[in-house]
Amino acid sequence: MTLQERVDSDLKEAMRAKEATKLGVLRMLKSALKYAAIAKSGAEAELSDGEAVQVIRKQAKQRQDSIESFEKGGRAELADKEKEELAILNTYLPQAMNQDELAKVVRETIAELGATSKAQMGVVMKALQGKVAGRADGKTLSAEVQKQLD
Repeated sequence: MTLQERVDSDLKEAMRAKEATKLGVLRMLKSALKYAAIAKSGAEAELSDGEAVQVIRKQAKQRQDSIESFEKGGRAELADKEKEELAILNTYLPQAMNQDELAKVVRETIAELGATSKAQMGVVMKALQGKVAGRADGKTLSAEVQKQLD
């Protein structure tokens, strides 16, 4: 079952169960996936699971940014709503790497490339993007690379 098929299936289940929040999030997600497919190559296009994960990650990032903004603005009820939506989106993303796994992959990549300074950070980051395949966000990855290249 592809990721898009899973979203469609869960959307139908949410309708039957009358789960308003989940239904809203899944409708938005289905729309975002369809929009990305159309932008890719027309109305009949299908996204690969990798491309679908990128769309979901973008939606999750938007929720994360909204949570931060609402918390800064003292709007806890809106931040809670966004957190609930983020939790739903996270169920469709691959399992994130824990800190130990991330540190190990970064260490191995730095050794493979022979990187020794922060000037080579771009090369290391590019190599890591393929290895972590969406299991770690860029901010966390960048922080770990900087830490290890010091």
